[in-house]
This record gives sequence, structure tokens and C-alpha cells, in this order.
Amino acid sequence: MFNRNGAKHLDAAFEQFVVERSAALLRTAFMLIGDRFEAEDLLQTALLRTALKWRGVNGQPDAYVRMVLVNLARDRWRRIKRRPVEHPMDDLPPALTFHHDHADAVVDNQLLAEGLATLSQRQREVLALRYFEDLSIADTAAAMGTSEGTVKSYTSRALQQLREFLGGRATDDNTEAIDVH
Repeated sequence: MFNRNGAKHLDAAFEQFVVERSAALLRTAFMLIGDRFEAEDLLQTALLRTALKWRGVNGQPDAYVRMVLVNLARDRWRRIKRRPVEHPMDDLPPALTFHHDHADAVVDNQLLAEGLATLSQRQREVLALRYFEDLSIADTAAAMGTSEGTVKSYTSRALQQLREFLGGRATDDNTEAIDVH
């Protein structure tokens, strides 16, 4: 793992993983913490930790990085008190766009970001992993280090709270995307 000058170099498979998965993992980090710049820092730290353990995670790097992201997000939440954070509408990632009407999409993105900010950290984690990352209940439980029943419980409560927050304020396309039952 060291070159002739003693400097560390990255495994080619890790470099390829970073190139192919960074954008999706950044969106996951954003969904976990709700701040674009903090999400970039979170992902960079997660990828650094993954690089250091690369040989041990080569079989399932996505799962390992998601687990690290969840743990880093939890650490961040422990360090700061939860407070509403305002996000400029142009800072929302394009992955949150649910339909083609730009005006409705901006409103829906903002509403969804505000709704996610009302959730607890664990509720936000569950929604990001289950519906954004499209993980199974078992994979979500593994990433969060909890039981499948806990994942189901957090999911149910988070969706209910998000529906209550959104109420009639979201467009039909948005509420259909949220209403996953």
C-alpha cells in the first residue's frame, strides 16, 4: 500500500469505487444530516475510514460506507443540539426532485427538507436508508446496528410524522412519493 517514496497510494479498486459511488453516497449523507457542506465533510471522512480498512470491506464496500456514514451522522448529532436549519432552495440536491414542474419541485424539495428536519436522527436514518438507498429492512437494521423490529417502528413513526408535517402543503406527486404503503 506504500509507493517507493513511502507515501500511501490507494488501491485501484478503491479509487474506482470512489469514482462510481461518491455522488450517490453524497446524496445519502445529505439525507442523513440535511446540510450539503456538512454532508461533503461527512462523506470525505467516511471514505477516508473506508480507505484505511479497504482490504477488510472489499466484499461489501457500500454497506460499510453506509454504516460509517450513519455512525458519523450520529456523532455529529450528539455534538450539536438539534435546531431548525434553514437551507437555501438552490442548495437542495437534484435527486430530491419528484416531477418535472420546476416551481412545484422547488416547493416540494423545500417542504421535504423541512419535514425531514423535524424528524429524530434515527427516523431520518431509517428513511434515508430504506427509501433513498432502497435497502431492505434487514440491510437497514445492519447499517443502523439495530433490530428489524426497531427499523419497522422508526419507519412507521417517521412516515406518520412526515405525513402530518406535509399535510396538504405538498403537491400530489410529492405525497405519493412519501406515501409508500
